[in-house]
Amino acid sequence: MAEQGELTVQGHERLPVCRVGLTGNTGMKDLNRAMLEFFGHPGRNRGTTAQLGQRALDCVLSCEVRLLALDDLHFLKWRNTHGIEVSNHLKWIANEFPVTPLVIGVGLADKGLFSEGGTKGDAAMAQTGRRTTRLGMRPFTIETEKNRREWRQMLLALEQRVVLADKHPGMLADDLSDYLFARSTGHIGSLMTLINRSCQRAVRSGEESLSQVLLDGVMNDEASERARKELEAALEKRRLTSRPRTARKKAA
Repeated sequence: MAEQGELTVQGHERLPVCRVGLTGNTGMKDLNRAMLEFFGHPGRNRGTTAQLGQRALDCVLSCEVRLLALDDLHFLKWRNTHGIEVSNHLKWIANEFPVTPLVIGVGLADKGLFSEGGTKGDAAMAQTGRRTTRLGMRPFTIETEKNRREWRQMLLALEQRVVLADKHPGMLADDLSDYLFARSTGHIGSLMTLINRSCQRAVRSGEESLSQVLLDGVMNDEASERARKELEAALEKRRLTSRPRTARKKAA
């Protein structure tokens, strides 16, 4: 949008990305309707599956959509009728829509996305598996220097996005690096939950910065709270560290 403007040559609103969330009961018609909901199409509540699909295609073409993000795909039950229908519908979208489909979910391979709900022996014949490139999202680790640099770069990027009056350089990446790793166990979702809740408390309390004392009073998700004790013990005894060598030398 910054490069080409907010409107297309034909005067339509430019929407480079369309994001649709799925549920466990999503069928082809529901998926088409969800896409039309994103565009605010007046005909989203009436019409056949094919008609809704053509309207969605028209919106994609008019708004020059380039990326179609389908979120929470793990909610689909791939081995029932709706799952097979939506799988076939995704192939139609990939063929007819001038977009890159980005499907997002947890454990999609185990749920049968790449084998279209069939057995492992059918996976080689599944078109979805042949057309899809899987990109994993592993947790952050601190076992190697490269891993520690990745963790630090991510914390530095988060620092720039934190909006607090008294934040300072190194507030996360230097002062709280080990602490945040232990509290989140390297999972981005747990880390973001902790940072968001802590920022809210910092604003309400008037502290306007993040510290270990403040974060100690913030509860995180259940999975990370259960797993944090062992990590905290190892970090406190210096058996582990999340800080790369360059950062440790500067601190010394």
